[in-house]
Amino acid sequence: MIRTLATVFAALLGLAFGSFLNVCLSRWPAGESIVHPRSHCRNCEHTLTWWENVPLVSWLILHGRCRNCRAAISWRYPLVELAVGALWALQGWGFFEVKSQPDVPAIDVALAHTLGMMVFYWMLVALAALDAENLWLPDFITIPGITLGFILTAILAPVDDSWWLDRGTWESAAVVDLIHILIAASLILLIRWLYKLLRHREGLGLGDAKLMALLAAWLGLAGALLSFALAAILGAAIALILLAKPSAHTNPQSWATSKLPLGTFLCIGGIVSSLWGQPIIAAYLRWAGF
Repeated sequence: MIRTLATVFAALLGLAFGSFLNVCLSRWPAGESIVHPRSHCRNCEHTLTWWENVPLVSWLILHGRCRNCRAAISWRYPLVELAVGALWALQGWGFFEVKSQPDVPAIDVALAHTLGMMVFYWMLVALAALDAENLWLPDFITIPGITLGFILTAILAPVDDSWWLDRGTWESAAVVDLIHILIAASLILLIRWLYKLLRHREGLGLGDAKLMALLAAWLGLAGALLSFALAAILGAAIALILLAKPSAHTNPQSWATSKLPLGTFLCIGGIVSSLWGQPIIAAYLRWAGF
């Protein structure tokens, strides 16, 4: 009963924070304040009443359209709210499964782990949406995300059995995690350099390198590499779908210069990796004969 209530509470909290995230996603790219003015229609400036601002429910009641001007409300709004709500609900449910070493209070470790992962998912959903809509991975999310992930990994890895790797003391955990961060970022920088060398133009942004560092800070090098592999597969699938469209054949120059949001694919890969990464890697190692 308590576990169910905790899960429901985490889901509702996630919906609320997902709604706030939607405000940020609409205003950050335009350089607007996220506090003032009140939530309003981006098309007609109609100020939303309280019942038009209920996470997920309002979008369904309004059939995805502004009540005043009938302009379409982007699918991004319910998807972001649903994603954050669902991911936070999973953390609320998993709160009771986190185990720690006998000499460390389990409740403290579980609380730190759960709150940390909630922040991690909130950042990934934010970065995925920003890159999909604006091809933008802002430093004010990635750099604090790297720092927080590094600190939590160093503190929790030695005492939390649900963390990715047992790294002994917090000092050794910090050193290993720092090495993982540098290797993950260097992978993207190497690919970026090779692409520019061969194509004579930019292919990957520095934001992608910082995002890979963020994933490594939270998930370790194995988790970050799995996220990258999943992102590559997803990106290739999307590219094939776009290539199959008639417009790609009638205007090949447009197709050749089109850009895909690698950051969005990395974030999706990071979420999958954080939830099921360890069994996926274990299954691959068994299949490979290791």
